[in-house]
Amino acid sequence: MSFRQLPPEALRILKQYGAAPRLIAHLTVVHDVAYTLTQLLLDSWPELAYDREAVLLGSALHDIGKTMHTAELSGPGTQHEEVGPQLLLATDLPVAYARFARTHARWQNEPGITLEDMLVAFADTIWKGKRDADLEQGLAGQIAQHTHQERWEIYMRLDDIASALARDADERILWQGQHTI
Repeated sequence: MSFRQLPPEALRILKQYGAAPRLIAHLTVVHDVAYTLTQLLLDSWPELAYDREAVLLGSALHDIGKTMHTAELSGPGTQHEEVGPQLLLATDLPVAYARFARTHARWQNEPGITLEDMLVAFADTIWKGKRDADLEQGLAGQIAQHTHQERWEIYMRLDDIASALARDADERILWQGQHTI
């Protein structure tokens, strides 16, 4: 299985912070899923307006905090969510992109959550075949607000998209696991 390359600016930042091969592999698969997701969104809702570049860079850098909290590469933890935005704010990326390092995991409790935040969170969840009904319902609601279509119709299509994205989860998990921490 092959994956799309991370954006050059993401690779530069990951190198700057000395990202472990496992982290780069994880970000690669989440970015690849986000790329496919954005294509499927375009196919399903061509009128849907959002910042695609933000979603792709957000998915490519959402776990940047794990460069400082490497134990969270193989175990649970939330410290990376605290430090991640600070690391991204210290780069030349647009300030708005730093939020993805926090919102990818805290979208439920984050004030002013955006469609872009939810798309990054969704890509970071579905890459491993995990389904989150609350996230998918929230995402359907966001898309409904942007497209003025019925939420249930959007949810039905989003369910198909999630199923398609989850299909290759085992291969992604195996590929990521081949990389050292």
